[in-house]
Amino acid sequence: MPDMERLHLEDALEDSPQTRHLLMVFEKDAMQLKKFTINMHSCCQRIMSAQNELCAATQALAQQLRAYEIQKFPLESEDSILTSTLKQFSSYLDDISSIHQVLAQQFSETMMYPLNKFLQADLEEVTTMHEMFQMASQEHEQTLTRYMKLPRKKEERSRVEANEDLFSMRKKFHQTALHYYSALNALQYKRKCQLLEPVLGYLHAQRAFFPMGQDAVCKKEVEDFLSNIGASVQGVHAELGQETKRTVDLIDTIEKQSAHLYHAEPPIDMPFIPPNTGLAQKAGYLMHRSRQALIASKWERLYFFTQGGNLMCQSKDEVAGKLMLDLNEEGVLAEPAEVEDRRFTFQVTSPQSKKTIILQAENSRERDEWIATINNIVRDGGYVKGKSSLKKKDESTNQLGSELASPRQQSPGLETGSLVPSTTITPVEGLNLDAPIQFDLVSPVEGGLSLTPLIGPPNTTDARRINPFDQSGSELLSTPYDNAAFAQNFTVRFLGSMEVKQDRGEQLVHATIRQIMAARAIHNVFKMTESIMNVTSEGIRLLDPSTNSARVEFALQDVSFWATHPENNRLLGFITRNRSATPPGPNPVPGSLSFACHVFETNNSAEDICQAIKQATNIAFQALMDRKKGRTPQKPKPQPIINDKDTLWKPSETGRRGSGEIYLLVQTVDICAEHHRLRTFLLPQLSCPTVIKAEVGQGESAAISPDMCPDEESEA
Repeated sequence: MPDMERLHLEDALEDSPQTRHLLMVFEKDAMQLKKFTINMHSCCQRIMSAQNELCAATQALAQQLRAYEIQKFPLESEDSILTSTLKQFSSYLDDISSIHQVLAQQFSETMMYPLNKFLQADLEEVTTMHEMFQMASQEHEQTLTRYMKLPRKKEERSRVEANEDLFSMRKKFHQTALHYYSALNALQYKRKCQLLEPVLGYLHAQRAFFPMGQDAVCKKEVEDFLSNIGASVQGVHAELGQETKRTVDLIDTIEKQSAHLYHAEPPIDMPFIPPNTGLAQKAGYLMHRSRQALIASKWERLYFFTQGGNLMCQSKDEVAGKLMLDLNEEGVLAEPAEVEDRRFTFQVTSPQSKKTIILQAENSRERDEWIATINNIVRDGGYVKGKSSLKKKDESTNQLGSELASPRQQSPGLETGSLVPSTTITPVEGLNLDAPIQFDLVSPVEGGLSLTPLIGPPNTTDARRINPFDQSGSELLSTPYDNAAFAQNFTVRFLGSMEVKQDRGEQLVHATIRQIMAARAIHNVFKMTESIMNVTSEGIRLLDPSTNSARVEFALQDVSFWATHPENNRLLGFITRNRSATPPGPNPVPGSLSFACHVFETNNSAEDICQAIKQATNIAFQALMDRKKGRTPQKPKPQPIINDKDTLWKPSETGRRGSGEIYLLVQTVDICAEHHRLRTFLLPQLSCPTVIKAEVGQGESAAISPDMCPDEESEA
C-alpha cells in the first residue's frame, strides 16, 4: 500500500502554522468521512430493515394462504382444488421465510456490526479528541499570555507560580495533541478496512443465501408442482379470455335489447310497444305512497313482485319480502287512479280488508301490465268483479262436504293440539312450499288498520281480527280479552308465518317450522320481533312489550292445531283458520277457508304455552256450554251418549248411518248466524265413553266452531 499523508508527532509541541494548516486538512477529511459513514450506515440499515420486513411479509403471506381454508366463501366448496393448492404454496413460503430469516441474521453480524463499531468507536473518538484539543490549546495560550505579562519587579514567588502553570498547561496541550494526531493518522488506515468490511459481509451473506434458497426451491418436487400450477393458470387464462369475449358480446346484445328501457317514458320516434296483458306474474320497482301523521304522504321506491297469489314488496336493504296484500281475497281490484297530480298511478283495493294501495309506475305500459297482472291473478283465484267468488265457494263447500261424508280417523297428531275438526292428512301433506313466508308481524299502524275494542255481541260487524295472513273482518268472542276467565303471558319471538293447505297435523307443524328456519338461514334473516303472548280463554294476542298494545289477535275458535318441535322444545307453531267475510243476504253462504301456520321461539319450554292453550280451550268450551244452558259457567261435566238412533233420526235427513255409529246430541252456539241452533252430530263409534267433554287436550276436537258442524240440524 503506498505511503499515506500523516501528521508528524515531532511537530505537535511546536504547533507551527504549517502544522496547524495540515491539521485542519486532516480534520476536514475526518468530518467528511464521518458524514459519508453515516449515510452508508443509513443505506445498510434500510437493507437490514427490508430484509426483516421481507421475512415477516413472507411469513404473513404463508399464514394468509392457509387462512383461505377457514374463510368459508359462499361460492367456494370445502374440497376446492384452490384450497389445497394455496395450502401447498404456504408450506413452500414457510421454507423461504426461514431462509430469509437466516440472511437477516447474517446481515446483522457481518454488515451492520462493523459499521456501527466504526461510527461509535473511531469516528466519535476523533470528534471527542478534537474538542479536547481545542480546549487544551486555548488554555495553553491563556497561561502563556499571563506568564508573558509578568513585570520585572514581580516577586519571585509569583514568577515561580506562573512558570509552573505554564508547565502544566503546555504538558497537557502536548499530550492531547500527540493523541489527537495519532487518532487522525490511524483514521486513514481504518477507513480502508471499516468501509469495506460491511460490503464484504453483505456479499458473503448473499452468497450463502442463494445456495440455501436453491436447495429449498429447486427440488424436483417443487418444479413439478410449479409446472402443473403454471399449466392450470394458463388454462384458466384461456377460459377467461373466452368468457370475456362472450361477456362482451352478451353486453352488446343486452344493451341493444334494453335500449327502449333507458327512457322512463318512450320518446315519440321510438316504435310503440303494447303492454302484455296476459302476464300471470310480474316484478319490478314501483313508487308506493304511504301516509305520515295522517295528513302528509310519502312516496317510496320499493321492489314489488307477485308470489303465491300475494302482492309482496321489498326494499333494497331488506333480504326478504313482506306481504302487502292477499290477492286471493274477494273483491280485490286493480285500476288506474289519479293521485296527487302524478302520472301513471294506479290503485289496488280490497273491500274485504278495507285496504287501498296506491302505486306509481314509470310509464303507461308498465302501469297497464301491473293492472292486468294483478287482475289476472285475482281472476284465476275465482273472483270476478260484481260476482261472488264461486270457485272459492265451491272449494270451501267441497271441503266441508268431504269432512262430513267420511268418518274421522284419529291420527297421531290428535294428541298434539287441535281445536276444530278437519280431514285426515298424511304427514307433511299440507305443506305449501310455494307459499310466501312472512318474517315480520303486520302491526296495525303498518297495515293501515286500527284495533277496535273487543266489546259487543258476537255478530258485531265492525270488530276485526288481525293476523299476518288474513286481515278480513270476522266475528270475535263476546267477552273482551282483558276480562277473560283465564289468562297467561309468555315472552316469545316471532320467527315467521306461512300459508298451509291443511288445518291440523303434527308433522305439518314440524315441517313448517323447518321450512321457516331454513328460509331465515338462506336469506340471512336475523331480526326477530319480541312480543308478549297473551293466552286467554277468549283468544291469543301478541302484545308489544313497550306499549302493551296488541299487534296480532287470534280468536280461540280459529286456532285449530298447536305443537312443539320434537328436537327443540323452545320452538312451537300453531295453525289458524282464516275465514273470508260472509256475504250479506237472507241466506248467507260461508266464506272460503285458508290456513296459516305461525312459528315462535320462547325463552323457556314451549310445552308451557301448549299447556296454557289447552287449559284456555277447556275453559272456553265449558263456558260456552254453560251459557247455552243459561247458567253460571262452572266446571264442565261429561255429556251422556245417546245410543237410541231412532230417537235422533229424522226422515227428512239424508241417511248416512253406518254400522257401529252412534249419535251425540250437542247443543252449540252458531257464531256465524244470529240465532242459536240445536245440532245433531253423526260421529263414528269411539272407544272413549265420553267423547264430548270439557277436558279438551292437545289434538282433541271440540264442537265450538260452527264451520265444522254437519248440515243436519233441528230447531231447538
